[in-house]
Amino acid sequence: MNDPLTIRRLYGRRQGHKLRQGQAELVERLLPEISVPETGELTASTLFGDAEGQGRPLELEIGFGKGEHMAWQASQRPDHGFIGCEPFLDGVVGALMKVDELGLANVRIHMGDAIEVLERLPDASLDRAWLLHPDPWPKARHAKRRFMNAGPIGLIARKMKPGGEFRFGTDHPVYVRWAMMVMGQSPDFEWLGEHPSDFLVRPDDWPETRYEAKARAKGHEVWYFRYRRR
Repeated sequence: MNDPLTIRRLYGRRQGHKLRQGQAELVERLLPEISVPETGELTASTLFGDAEGQGRPLELEIGFGKGEHMAWQASQRPDHGFIGCEPFLDGVVGALMKVDELGLANVRIHMGDAIEVLERLPDASLDRAWLLHPDPWPKARHAKRRFMNAGPIGLIARKMKPGGEFRFGTDHPVYVRWAMMVMGQSPDFEWLGEHPSDFLVRPDDWPETRYEAKARAKGHEVWYFRYRRR
């Protein structure tokens, strides 16, 4: 449970359907330009070419879906660098479309496991991290596969600056109970919530994702959690 490697897994098919010509061309053109480098330490300099000692604040989204949340955040803070991790090609295509449409120069994408990126970040380098609507793995025997476990959360804590913020959202009641237990046991994070509305109402700077909209359309409650790195 304390080893982040315990959550590594095969994702099965990484592509849901054949890409349209325009999508394939976008992947071929843009993805190599904004992909996270395959080797070496990941700093503002290696990711965005910032001069040594003048690195921009870094933010990480773990499993960005179609990329709409990451793109919104990146458009709001062009002086920050955003790293998005997503194993599925369909989601990566969605993010590339947003990056291309908005002309975002401050986004880098890793098509794969977020742990691979986290392990290469310097300690205390992240200003903010996001985990929105991860796979809940609802069966008890699959609990060790959830990203929200002591190992991955400890790794995020190590890579986050003191005072940095970790945000988590889910519409799954099993996962929200599990997450509250895991985070409550973490010595590295303090919950920023003080009242029920703090986790039942989405903050203004937390745009709704299409996954969240679908969940609400099904009548699901959605929970929002904000934690500060001690």
